[in-house]
Amino acid sequence: MSLIVTTQIADGVARITLSGRLDANTAPQLKTEIKKCVTQKPQTVALFLADLEYMASAGIRMLVFAKQKLGAAADIYVVAAQAAIVHTLEMTGVDKSVIFVEEFDAALTR
Repeated sequence: MSLIVTTQIADGVARITLSGRLDANTAPQLKTEIKKCVTQKPQTVALFLADLEYMASAGIRMLVFAKQKLGAAADIYVVAAQAAIVHTLEMTGVDKSVIFVEEFDAALTR
């Protein structure tokens, strides 16, 4: 299965929804979306991962890339990720750079 990425940016919040598989073949799609988001300078990025079935090391690199490009002041939320993805992010230490939530409400991030 491939990766489907949709992005909406409004009021300083970028919402990126991923479904499918995030691996070495599909990571460039996410990287392109992250680069687009960076030009808008959002303070918050919400990654909606409920429909993401798999994340390889290339996907983890994209989260690190996003944090580097957005800077320390920006928050990255991982929304409704499957347990296996959360576990992978915890095992690699990326969980220290993101905020895990089951639901995302942009109003609460301000």
